[in-house]
Amino acid sequence: MVVVCLDGSADEYLDAALARGRMPNLHRLSVEGYRGMARGAMPSFTNVNNSSIITGAPPSVHGIGGNFFYDRTSSQEVMMNSSRFLRCETLLAAASRAGRRIGVVTAKEKLRDILSAGLDFVGESGPISFSSEKAREAKLATHGWDNAETLVGAVTPAIYSGEASLYVLRAGVAMLRQGRADLLYLSTTDFIQHKYAPDTSGALDFYEGIDQELGHLLALGAVLGITADHGMNAKQNSDGTPKVVYVESQLTEHFGSGFRVILPITDPYVVHHGALGSFAVVHLPESFSDPSRVAAFLTDLPGVTEVHAQAHAARLFELPVDRLGDFVVLSNRDTVLGRTPQHHDLTAIEGGLRSHGGRYEEMVPFLRSERLNPVYAQRATGDVRNFDIFEFTMNGGLESVLK
Repeated sequence: MVVVCLDGSADEYLDAALARGRMPNLHRLSVEGYRGMARGAMPSFTNVNNSSIITGAPPSVHGIGGNFFYDRTSSQEVMMNSSRFLRCETLLAAASRAGRRIGVVTAKEKLRDILSAGLDFVGESGPISFSSEKAREAKLATHGWDNAETLVGAVTPAIYSGEASLYVLRAGVAMLRQGRADLLYLSTTDFIQHKYAPDTSGALDFYEGIDQELGHLLALGAVLGITADHGMNAKQNSDGTPKVVYVESQLTEHFGSGFRVILPITDPYVVHHGALGSFAVVHLPESFSDPSRVAAFLTDLPGVTEVHAQAHAARLFELPVDRLGDFVVLSNRDTVLGRTPQHHDLTAIEGGLRSHGGRYEEMVPFLRSERLNPVYAQRATGDVRNFDIFEFTMNGGLESVLK
């Protein structure tokens, strides 16, 4: 069983590659198995959705509501790239205890600790978990393998490349060939999707490479489940410049100082997105007496589509209320939300901004390499979530009905 999260893979990327004959293995999988759509967790960011996929639960359960949040108790902006922020067990840890041989490979090192939560690296027969970004640095005691380059048979790739994602899939292929894992989670990175639109040669070449590795996994007898953490859209003006609403600047100019805007997309990989996404969290000054004025003001800003107070946002988006601010703000399909112009280095995204985080990147592909049994075929007609992918992959086959 192999579950793949193709980071940033809006369905348009698969459609474009399939239409040009660049993904024959995915085409066969779609015909012989199941291809549909699923609703991801909100905000549509990497840490949020990967955490949901490996726990089978929304952020209100597992606790990861973004890449960053403001911790009011410590008065610090905190990056949620550690398993200590998880509030429930992962499916991978439970499966490992039940005797499955677990293999986890992620492109970005920032995810590895979360994905490895609860795994006991007991030596050469235990689980394996590493990132393609730091493959060379893997250790037996902490990753289940010394220097993962020796497992994959290739040097550690640059994180800002398509190779970082292909390396993830090649590692999965190597584990299956060597009999080192029988339940794998492979999570790629969205550098290509941030850089290229679906119908460009850069994207098409990349998805052709993805398809080749999917073919290798299928040839090894794997049952594949494939989804994405979020989609991707262009967020720019007609001249190619980023289309940004600087929320903190707008609030300060209109109401005065003391506002704090948290952008949950923020992570170390600024070349991808410049810390600009379509979801923002607003913390009001402690002395502010009329929050309704702020809500009305934000709602009227061009490009803003939704403004929700804390409690309502937590219910609507299934988010941990204690890691939210006073308001949640979302923008439209082609607009991102920023803090202040000084906070963002736009030179990192001079080639044009493609990003995610809002409603318009919430729907993602959802595939299984073999046909669904009647129970899961019926479920697939309803509100399928991307974090149902492990359940559909493992229990959705005809053999499950026979048992």
